[in-house]
Amino acid sequence: MPGENLSRDEARERAALLSVEGYEVSLDLRSAVGEGDGDPRTFRSVTTIRFRCNEPGASSFADLIAPSVTAVSLNGKDLDPSEVFDGSRVALEDLAAENELIVDARCAYSRTGEGMHRFVDPEDGEVYLYTQYEPADARRVFANFEQPDLKAPFHFEVRAPQGWRVWSNGAGELADGVWRFAKTKPISTYITCVVAGPYHYVTDSYERVFEDGTRLEIPLGAMCRKGLAPYFEADDVFLITKQGLDFFHDHFDYPYPFGKYDQAFVPEYNLGAMENPGLVTFREEYIFRGKVTQASYEARANVILHEMAHMWFGDLVTMEWWDDLWLKESFADFMGTFANVGATRFTNAWVTFANRRKAWAYRADQLPSTHPITADIRDLQDAKLNFDGITYAKGASVLKQLVAYVGQDAFLEGARRYFKRNAYGNTRLGDLLSALEETSGRDMAAWARSWLQTAGVNSLTPQVLLDTEGRVTELAVLQEAPESHPELRPHRVAVGLYRRTPEGALERYARVEADVEGARTVVPGLAGAEAPELVLVNDDDLTYCKIRLDETSLSALRDHLGAVTDPLARALCWSALWNMTRDALLPAREFVDLVLRHAARESDIGVLQMLHAWANSALVHYAAPEWRATGERLLADGALAELREAEPGSEHQLAWARFFATVASGEADLQLLRGLLEGTDKIDGLEMDQELRWSFLEPLAAHGVADESVLAAELARDDTASGKRHQVRCLAARPSAAVKAQAWAQVVESDALSNALVEATIAGFVQPSQRELTAPYTQKYFAAIERVWTERSIQIGMDVVRGLFPSFQDSPETLDTTDAWLESHQDAAPALRRLVVEARDDLARALHGQACDAATSGQSPARP
Repeated sequence: MPGENLSRDEARERAALLSVEGYEVSLDLRSAVGEGDGDPRTFRSVTTIRFRCNEPGASSFADLIAPSVTAVSLNGKDLDPSEVFDGSRVALEDLAAENELIVDARCAYSRTGEGMHRFVDPEDGEVYLYTQYEPADARRVFANFEQPDLKAPFHFEVRAPQGWRVWSNGAGELADGVWRFAKTKPISTYITCVVAGPYHYVTDSYERVFEDGTRLEIPLGAMCRKGLAPYFEADDVFLITKQGLDFFHDHFDYPYPFGKYDQAFVPEYNLGAMENPGLVTFREEYIFRGKVTQASYEARANVILHEMAHMWFGDLVTMEWWDDLWLKESFADFMGTFANVGATRFTNAWVTFANRRKAWAYRADQLPSTHPITADIRDLQDAKLNFDGITYAKGASVLKQLVAYVGQDAFLEGARRYFKRNAYGNTRLGDLLSALEETSGRDMAAWARSWLQTAGVNSLTPQVLLDTEGRVTELAVLQEAPESHPELRPHRVAVGLYRRTPEGALERYARVEADVEGARTVVPGLAGAEAPELVLVNDDDLTYCKIRLDETSLSALRDHLGAVTDPLARALCWSALWNMTRDALLPAREFVDLVLRHAARESDIGVLQMLHAWANSALVHYAAPEWRATGERLLADGALAELREAEPGSEHQLAWARFFATVASGEADLQLLRGLLEGTDKIDGLEMDQELRWSFLEPLAAHGVADESVLAAELARDDTASGKRHQVRCLAARPSAAVKAQAWAQVVESDALSNALVEATIAGFVQPSQRELTAPYTQKYFAAIERVWTERSIQIGMDVVRGLFPSFQDSPETLDTTDAWLESHQDAAPALRRLVVEARDDLARALHGQACDAATSGQSPARP
């Protein structure tokens, strides 16, 4: 649509011209259930914007994506909507110094999770609404100036069906059939929010008395669909919320500024959560319908705290444009784990961060599309794609490095000054750096150039020289960078030396912190130490790097990885081995063997679940095709053995059960899954709740054991929104050409499915055991993606382009086909090309890994 993809240059020009005094937004949502007048697919939206113009007589525009506009008035003059509205913008000519714009529009309900999403619960027919805007979908709900640096106070009022409750950023009251909400502080358009419907709502409150005697009371609320109310652990949500508020008040020295604190768990949500001030929205999958491990509770706590950190980093102080998205996301990602460790029961959250979040960062930072943490964001499509592992996890890792570099006290004092100077305003990189320079005395410009303004990940390798008596004469750290991003950075690291104890444990006996710079750095303080069996060059995970292992250390881990007693050190070792596998330095079958021999001794449940995911990835992507059947059998046998050995009812038993279902393919394994479902087989302590039943049904469907009637019967047993998503995934997983054709048509040729069902259908369609069945779709994919990108919303376009890329057609021919498309589509949308380039790189990496693995057994490798 013309003008829908707002550019940075346009936003800068408009920000220089305009300043916004306030919004009044009136929404009539009664059409959501067929009440009121008008098309039930749309709702009425009336917006009044008061704003100043620095150059009277100038022209500008407001943003609005809507099926139709009924009326437009500028400074009391009625404008012809057909002349001033083009589908995404409202043209504003001859502006005055003081202006009032009124836009009366019919906006569309969404089924893609963008704008005003409408969900009908199949369980009871109830309708639920919520909004999701980041980066620029508020314009799908009301007319506005859709860019983060045109902040303003907002006043919302909403007409809703009888019996509904409505929430927004401010506190609300119902009077005369209208919900009216308190005016907000100045905030950006993308963090305004409305949630409406018959939600199950629980309340609590938080109180804090500060040292000066002032009292802060924050009303707390938490909500979900009525169908999920029996599973809703609101008490735990409130516990983490209160612990987080205490923690951030202690460390930020700036009281929570947005009044109330509601948290809504909503259906068919595209993100993990969104930091709307006063009304945070989460995906409802954080409400657990079945038994989950503590890793899931830790992840939920981390997200709650991540979004809470945004109240200061992002909502109170907001980046000017999406180039500096890291100013909120990197900080929130770091603070989520920092607060989890410091305030909650999840004191080992840095282990999860090292093992899981950093894996996301390392992958993103090695893609051709990698970018500096402070990115070059030309337009909104760029912005949408930059909510990635660089902006979140690498940025958070670099902040962890910064805390080690300047010290925690200096870091937090810099943050406090940053909040107080820039409250309710917008900032750039320099605003934060100047505050940190003041408090730390460090040259932040040099640090920023190395860490924030360059891309790529460094590798650090230990080099140990021993004397004739077996003692260290010199220990150095070698730093390398890829040719594409040759920057060598300053690292603050801890180097740990490990040896086995008489009892067989692999424990640290020496540790030194050092600044690593350049290609080779000698680490003082370790000379004279006894010879180590294992050297960890980033012990305690202080910096952001790929850890490499010398031959002695690698040999020690092959035999004794499970004997590393410290959970964080063990997680770092696993991470190093996984990176070596992805980099084709360690054969996939060796990684699988390491998991089979050592994962059973992993005490951290989150690390264990990550190892399961990595082992499966190693098998389906990086193992030589000729070895896959062997590897599948080994993993299934190993998983079943651990499942039977695990303590009955334990979370480790649950983790091994889910992993067994993932890798099961042999007839006996599938029959066991079926027997467990039907109750003819039993494993002591394994509770077959509804979520676990669906986990077992997917492999049965994918291997032709569970047919449509079985899946229909399961849906009858679980006739809920969650059950429907599971059934759709399992239906699309069946090994039939007709099934695949139907699934493809539903996703690619039609827009009838909601975002959640698109996601489920794609997940079912793509099965590693069905490479031959889906081979015909390689050419269809490349023929369709440009049309899909043009015709569908950006979220659905991303889901289709990423999810249906023929990654399991892992051959040089698929690589050639991808290259041919890229060559012949030079003028395709840059964001679309980026997605294809990233998928192409993953495929090339998989072929390199397969070549490495094939060479292990003397097989001829495929051309990578």
